[in-house]
Amino acid sequence: MTLGPDVSLAAAQQAADLGYQSFWTAETTGFEAFSLLGAIGALHPGLDLGTGVLALQLRTPALVAMAGATLQALQPERRVVLGIGISSPVVTQRWHGAPYGDRPLARVREFVTLVHLCLSGEKVDFAGDFYQVKGFRLGVRLGERKPEVVVGALNPGMLSLAGEVADGVLLNYLPASHVPWSVGKVREGEARAGRPAGDVTTYAYVHAGVCRRDDGIDLARRDLFSYAVVDAYARNFERAGFADEVAAIREHHAAGDRAGALAAVSDRMVDAIDVMGDADTVRDTVRAYADAGADHPVLMPLPWGPDRAAVLHDTLRAAIGA
Repeated sequence: MTLGPDVSLAAAQQAADLGYQSFWTAETTGFEAFSLLGAIGALHPGLDLGTGVLALQLRTPALVAMAGATLQALQPERRVVLGIGISSPVVTQRWHGAPYGDRPLARVREFVTLVHLCLSGEKVDFAGDFYQVKGFRLGVRLGERKPEVVVGALNPGMLSLAGEVADGVLLNYLPASHVPWSVGKVREGEARAGRPAGDVTTYAYVHAGVCRRDDGIDLARRDLFSYAVVDAYARNFERAGFADEVAAIREHHAAGDRAGALAAVSDRMVDAIDVMGDADTVRDTVRAYADAGADHPVLMPLPWGPDRAAVLHDTLRAAIGA
């Protein structure tokens, strides 16, 4: 559940004051991403703007290009990052009524390719397996800077695909120790496409909060459980060293035992991915992701505690070392 637009705007103000480079927003059932980013950009023109991520089933590639171009035209000197991903059947089908679809790698490849073409400003004729476009030409004039297209990726195929076709990759729900393996798969994709090593920018969400463990542990278990029952995230957790936890979570979940599934989320899994602690702990966690190979750690504050706005405030200060 979102904390409300006033808290988002206040967080952006604090981020700008503290020297953060960018403001990102995820999108599921809360704020619509581009509306919020437009408001943030108008109030704080010194911040880069990013979506992390958009479920690609909910918009056409041309519409994503138009939205990104609009933000870029409004903020011509700032980076606009269009983070897109294949999402999950729960988000797309259950919550939004849009078919999840099949062949995710092929669809993401086509989507990213078509967004890039639409952002070129040239006339676009495209006949793919998933999208057919005839005569599209972007009606927004852009300078040399254009929005970046970033793929949310977890598993080997999608990470490698990001290395082949995207401007960047966004990692999520992984411990810092799993970043080098993930980056390695991106580099394999770059090499396959003949791109220079490091051409693709690596972003990584860092889930952390300055809060008491007692205030957040139950919420952390619920958070990680909700992702462990999604196949793509489950495979990612397994490779990151949590295969026993995933097996137990999914076994209890299949049996209808939610309490057992939540209890199967171990303390070590929580401490590696949803990090709670004092300011030094949060600061060190962000540094760990950078040291592990993330070009741009992206803070995802965990607003857990009796005063959630205060936790958010303290977390933003701690993460940047203020």
